[in-house]
Amino acid sequence: MTIPEHVSIESGDQESEKSTLPNANATPAAKKTIAVKPSKPETSEKAVAAHGETLPGWTIMRPLRMRGLKKGGSSKNASARDTVSSDGQVDGDSKSNEDIKVTETNGSGDHDRIGDVEDLHTVRSDDELLGGDDEDNTTTRHAAATHSGEGQLDGTADEGVREYKVYKRRWFGLVQLVLLNIIVSWDWLSFSANSNTVAQYYDVSESTINWLSTAFLFSFVVASPFVIYVLHRGGPKPSIVISSLLILLGNWIRYGATRSGAHGSFGGVMFGQILTGLAQPFVLAAPTRYSDLWFTNRGRVAATAIMSLANPFGGALAQLIDPFWAGSPGDIPNMVLYISIISSIASVPSFFIPAHPPTPCSPSGHTPKQPLGPSIKFLLSSPEFYMIMVPFTVYVGLFNSISSLINQVLEPYSFSETEAGIAGALLIVVGLVTSAVTSPIIDKTKSYLIAIKVQVPVIALCYLTFTWAPGTRSLAAVYTILSILGAASFSLVPVVLEYLIEITHPVSPEVTSTICWTGGQLLGGIFILVSDALRDPGLNNGTQDDKSSRPAGNMYRALIFQAVLAMVVVPLPLMLGLFGRDHGVRMRRVEADKEREDARRSAESGVVIP
Repeated sequence: MTIPEHVSIESGDQESEKSTLPNANATPAAKKTIAVKPSKPETSEKAVAAHGETLPGWTIMRPLRMRGLKKGGSSKNASARDTVSSDGQVDGDSKSNEDIKVTETNGSGDHDRIGDVEDLHTVRSDDELLGGDDEDNTTTRHAAATHSGEGQLDGTADEGVREYKVYKRRWFGLVQLVLLNIIVSWDWLSFSANSNTVAQYYDVSESTINWLSTAFLFSFVVASPFVIYVLHRGGPKPSIVISSLLILLGNWIRYGATRSGAHGSFGGVMFGQILTGLAQPFVLAAPTRYSDLWFTNRGRVAATAIMSLANPFGGALAQLIDPFWAGSPGDIPNMVLYISIISSIASVPSFFIPAHPPTPCSPSGHTPKQPLGPSIKFLLSSPEFYMIMVPFTVYVGLFNSISSLINQVLEPYSFSETEAGIAGALLIVVGLVTSAVTSPIIDKTKSYLIAIKVQVPVIALCYLTFTWAPGTRSLAAVYTILSILGAASFSLVPVVLEYLIEITHPVSPEVTSTICWTGGQLLGGIFILVSDALRDPGLNNGTQDDKSSRPAGNMYRALIFQAVLAMVVVPLPLMLGLFGRDHGVRMRRVEADKEREDARRSAESGVVIP
């Protein structure tokens, strides 16, 4: 073997030692990277090399440490593997866990070839929140794992190229989040669909019954900061367990208070309702975090849609089933009991779901998330975040308001509680079906921005036309408009939640989702109070319906209020990506996953991405 003029040999010990040997046949600047493999570690004073040249015994090395590749540097790192047998012959194919690795460069920073000792894994990021050591782009190299039971000479094993895998057990947690979102939303609207009957049982006014929904929504706001902390530090599992405990306590307290006396204890019912309200953010904000942890970017939107939209599905069940369970005031205790039993069955499995996958399911799923402080600072300075968050929170608030008050909106026009319940159920069920169809398509095509710009105007127009729908006294008009409204609204929810995560990556998913949901719940509670204040005087149970366009107790002014809010926020999402802000609508998480996957494949094929 001919030794080049300059051979740089680096040890795996704490201090590196180098040796430079002259060679008259080599070009002055030449350096090469070689890996020397003895048949057995030498303990003698000297080792004999080819052509009679000798190398001191201390030149027997341990594995070369990994070095990062920097963007724009003057040289590119590479590695090559050659093995030298005990007789001095070179064997370029032999591999062992005891290979000696020697770094080789040339003066110009160029390489003759790229070896196969180390696989290169390139990670790039242009995210504003990701900092590099020296430059914007950071390259990480993972050595290929070829070690045996004895490991490397220094007792360490090279880290292999990371493989990503999804697990069937992820469906267990997904189903559990679906169940909890269903029951917590059912708790929210337990008393709204048949508000007249409930008011008679508890011997209070309908406006007082509205406070059960309003207190539930405001409880969400109170719990939100703690929810962000739990999801950020502990992940979905602790959040799900806390929610289950609160749901169990809240439901059985409501039942106990309902059975207390001839008209129950409304204060006790309110306390139980507040506990269930505190439970909601722990499961409503968890789906984006769960899908980020357990799913790849090819299934996150669909997974988020299933878990998030289960929440309004619970509301649909409440609107549809509760009027049948409680046809008279005396049936209210049994209705509350049935809901408590269902909530117990849905909550118990939460304690047995896995906390996280055994290995990461995708690169972005295990990427360290930004701390809360820098994340919130970044969101507050992002125009795109406001342009999506504001209409989302307004529409969630309007949905919460109309879902809670649908019975009181329709009853003054002689619609029955059952018909109003069906209208509320259609609003939700049609939306769920539509979202089930559109979410996989949007997930596959990644057409988030187009979907948002199409759905937002449709939602606004539905609120505008619904202003006059009750006055027609036509079930067809009411059902049709609410069905279209539900289809557009529910298709928008998972798209917005996932798109916000994409354009704000690496901000942790629970931060954006919790902020959006909290805003929606807060506005929902405010809208309910405002709408109740805008109600016309008189009984609103239909007994004073004079067949005019404005009967006693109508909520026409409240519907105008909702339509105005819905129309005002339309321009915000339509301006996304305009005025030179293309970079603000980049899907950063998808890009990060793609770059890391490309880097992994390049590492396996021995090609370095510059």
